[in-house]
Amino acid sequence: MPNAFNFSASPFDCLNSQEQDLVRNSVDIAYFREGEIILDVGSTPTHLFIPIKGYVKQLENGEEAAVYGPDDCFDGRGLIAGKVSSQFVASEEVVSYQLAKSTVTELISTNATFGALLFADLSKKLNALAERRSQYEINSLSLAQVSEAFLREIHIVDFNTSLFDVVKIFNDKRTNNVLVRSKDPDNEELGIFTTTSLQRAILAKAPLDSTPAGPLSNYKLITVEAKDHLYEALAIMIRHSVHRVIVMNEGQPIGTLEQVDLLSFIANSSSLVVQGILGAKTLDDLKEAANQITNLITLLHRNGTKVAMIGRLVQELNAKLFEKAWSLIASPDLQKNSCLFVMGSEGRGEQVLKTDQDNGLIIANDYAINAEVVSACEQFSAALIQFGYPECPGKIMVNNPAWRMPEKDFTETAKHWLLEPTPDSLMNLAIFLDSHAISGNSSLLESVKQNLFKLATDNQFLMARFAAAIESFNSEVGWWNRLLTLGGDNSDNRINLKKAGIFAITHGIRSLALENHIRSNSTAERVRELIQMHKIPHDLGNEVVESLHLLMELRLKSGIAELETGKEVSGEIDLSRLSTLERDLLKDSLSVVKRFKQYLRQHFHLEFA
Repeated sequence: MPNAFNFSASPFDCLNSQEQDLVRNSVDIAYFREGEIILDVGSTPTHLFIPIKGYVKQLENGEEAAVYGPDDCFDGRGLIAGKVSSQFVASEEVVSYQLAKSTVTELISTNATFGALLFADLSKKLNALAERRSQYEINSLSLAQVSEAFLREIHIVDFNTSLFDVVKIFNDKRTNNVLVRSKDPDNEELGIFTTTSLQRAILAKAPLDSTPAGPLSNYKLITVEAKDHLYEALAIMIRHSVHRVIVMNEGQPIGTLEQVDLLSFIANSSSLVVQGILGAKTLDDLKEAANQITNLITLLHRNGTKVAMIGRLVQELNAKLFEKAWSLIASPDLQKNSCLFVMGSEGRGEQVLKTDQDNGLIIANDYAINAEVVSACEQFSAALIQFGYPECPGKIMVNNPAWRMPEKDFTETAKHWLLEPTPDSLMNLAIFLDSHAISGNSSLLESVKQNLFKLATDNQFLMARFAAAIESFNSEVGWWNRLLTLGGDNSDNRINLKKAGIFAITHGIRSLALENHIRSNSTAERVRELIQMHKIPHDLGNEVVESLHLLMELRLKSGIAELETGKEVSGEIDLSRLSTLERDLLKDSLSVVKRFKQYLRQHFHLEFA
């Protein structure tokens, strides 16, 4: 039986062959009846247990804290500490490997990663995971296809098109080349005319208005297929000493890949997206830039960029996108006399993939909300839908009059949310507290928020009502069992991470921030300030942020997989697709959520809310 030990399960998957032999030579098998206590509080553990069959409950103060099944292991921390702090009970008949403490100690001394994954806190486990990714993962860029990069629009002209007309296209379309049809109408061959071709024509003193582009074009196009790998495209550019290639799909040109775009893509640069946004002249131009944001997110994630960094970058890119869209829609006068803002995860800088719109507009008191304002708001909401940001089910959008108001009215509305709490008003307040200005006069938003914080007094009953929303998704309390339901691809294997933990973390920290008049938006920054003010235990605060980022990471990974298979992003993860290490980290993160919610219940006295 020991020969069948699963070395692909965490933390044993980091052992070398010599260390694996040590495990095989040391492991034994134990049997426990249903209800039998395997480890009790205060006992001195002698073995690490790795269940083969059956499940084991971990109980703390009589409450279920965790469940361990096949390929999990327990109690590493107790083994190293020399004392068990929880009770471990067989939920059913259990067959388990048991590894002697001396063997575990030897493995820890020779393999730091094994030790970190076995008994360290969440932070060290995440660091170990990052190290393993950098060691074992293939650079995904070597697998990225040409179609994933930024492709510039192609422009095709006839053989006899004059150089003057070509120059107009260069200027109007902000391009440096056009494709030119053959002189023979029956010949589908295409040539290319570039700014270099134009320079040669000018030096030859060719008249621009009467010289056709066809004879000066190069009909030996350098092409790549859309499905080719990026490095193949780069190799072709180097081989032919060219700065661009024409991208083909099923025999038809679909775009131009410039060397600068390819290199920027490889360098993980977001500058191309920004360039596309700033250079956009129409909403259709912006739609392409919006698509590139999603492509960039996928690339950054594949390369191991931390999800917090991706979220921050996406916040800035989306802000640029929305600001540009608003500038194309709203008049300069409206822009100057209003503040366009986003809320929710977008406002906190924690939205990664596109989700429902959450935005509003505060208008200067002396500026009339006329038909122009209404039309601009309608156009903006419609544009964002075209960009891939769905309509908010709760209509928290600028095209809803309830979310576009003069400053004085918004101030009164926010006051009502705070002082006359109802489920809807508390939800609106929570969303608004994360608001972030993206265009126009930001002082309008600051004024409303400043008045709101002045009203946030030491009214404990009010704060308890606000914080009590952390209990909104208690239907997810069975996540331990769901973590262990790893059959086929069905709904029982799926878990909504927002309901299971993300909302409790973000709203819990938001509640503490409101109570302490902290103006920062991001959860991580709010936690840092709370720790500095000694309003949350240091260790708990840090673990809450690490847990949030782990949940965001798993959610992003699942969302990207859904997009790549043509599905809509659900916000759920398929537990059956998690590695044993990811399941272990998810358990740890949700345990932190559970402890944090208990801290909030005690802090805000939620039993009276």
